Order: sequence, then structure tokens, then C-alpha cells
Amino acid sequence: MINKINSQANIDSMLAAMRQYQVDAAGKNTQPVLAPPTAEIGKPTFGDAIKTAVVQTNEVQEYASSLREAYDRGEDVPLTDVVLAMQKSSLAFEATLQIRNKVLKAYEDILNMPV
Repeated sequence: MINKINSQANIDSMLAAMRQYQVDAAGKNTQPVLAPPTAEIGKPTFGDAIKTAVVQTNEVQEYASSLREAYDRGEDVPLTDVVLAMQKSSLAFEATLQIRNKVLKAYEDILNMPV
């Protein structure tokens, strides 16, 4: 088995293959061009997901604010609905804030990575 691996014909064929790879590599001096990543159709990007979350949080806060103002004006709005809407608003804001904090922390970690 060792004789087959170390045979002169086998060594010569390996050297010929290596020389051919070297010639092929020398002929291609251009770096491969990397295309920027594109979003697949129908799949939201990270930016779209964040934008949607912020818009939804804003809508929840506006709804809670309108319910509170309606209750303050004396309209027929149950207090439980107002409190529930305010809690949903608070929870949505806290979740959005935590996501923002995590994204900023990840950005800072990437920025501080040694190159």
C-alpha cells in the first residue's frame, strides 16, 4: 500500500495536478465579486420587521391614549378596557425598548471586535 502511495507515477501525477492548479490560479487575478445580499421576495428584511414592530407599538399606544381620553371626557368606556389598553401599551413599549437595547448592544459588540 505504501509503495502505491510513494510510487513515482503517483507523485508525478500529483505534482502535475498541483502545477495545473497553480497555472489556473495565476491566470485568474481577479477577486470574485460578492453581490450584496438581496431580500427574497415575500420575506421581510430585518429593517422591515423593526419598522412594523415600531408602527404596531405606536398604534397600540395611540389606541390606549384615545381610550383614556374618552374615559376622562366621561364617555361610556369601561375602566377595565382603559386599564387593559394602557397595560398593553406599556408592555409593547417595553418590548420595543428591550429589542432596541439588544440591537444596540450587538452593534457595539461587533464594532469592538478585533480585526
